[in-house]
Order: sequence, then C-alpha cells, then structure tokens
Amino acid sequence: MTSVKPDFRDDEVHAPLLMGLLFRQVHGAFAAEDWDGLRQSHFRVLAAVPEQGISVTDLGQWVGMTKQGCGQFVAQLTGTGHLVTEPDPADRRVRVVRRTPLGDRTVAAVTERNLRIEAEWAERVGEKRYRTFRRVLEELALGDDG
Repeated sequence: MTSVKPDFRDDEVHAPLLMGLLFRQVHGAFAAEDWDGLRQSHFRVLAAVPEQGISVTDLGQWVGMTKQGCGQFVAQLTGTGHLVTEPDPADRRVRVVRRTPLGDRTVAAVTERNLRIEAEWAERVGEKRYRTFRRVLEELALGDDG
C-alpha cells in the first residue's frame, strides 16, 4: 500500500471512504496469508451459512447478492469442499446449503484472523474507544437499537 496520504477536504472524508480504507487494511492482512485461493467474498458467503443450513436465495439476500451470483459462490465453495448442498426435505425444489467440517474450520480461522485485526485496532485507539466504535458499527450494520 502506498504511503502517500491524499490531502482531502474535511467534507470529502465521509464514512464510506473511511470504511473502504479500513477494509483495505483487512484485505491486505488476509492477502499476506495463504487461504487456498479463497477471498474475502468467499469468507463472507461461507460465514453467513448457519448451522441449520439456508437456501441459496436466502443466503444471497443476507449477504447482498443476487441468487445467481450467490449460486456461483456456493458452487465454487462446494467444489473446494467448504459447503454441501442437499434437497430441502420440506420442498425438494429448494437446495439447502450447509458448511462442511472444512468450512467450519475455515470460518474459525477467518474469525480468529479478524479478531487479531480488531485487537490491533483496539491497541491503536484504546480498548474503550474501540468497544464504542464496535457497538456503533453493529448498530448501524445490523439495525440494533441498543
């Protein structure tokens, strides 16, 4: 990453820009490690699969993807052994997506890596400030009202 820091006007430094810069830090941390060809987008889909399973349509809605796009990710992750699909017993037309033990181990490793990144951020700004930031982020992203 470049060490050049652009000279933005204060009104140009908006929250989406800042979130993008933080995401670049996360991306860089993951890119520096071997994840067997998986990317952040794979991790997002993989982590969103609940233990009881989920349809591709519902998974796509949860992660903000089209059914077709999500289906492509599910097919890739099925091919790598991270996910399996099976017919829904209640509606054989619907495919239920579930994580495999490999998928569970990968999610655990990704979670651990993310926790280390968050610990680094907390160290930089202080634990109390980071906890406040994290609560606000959860409220904005997940819609929690406190």
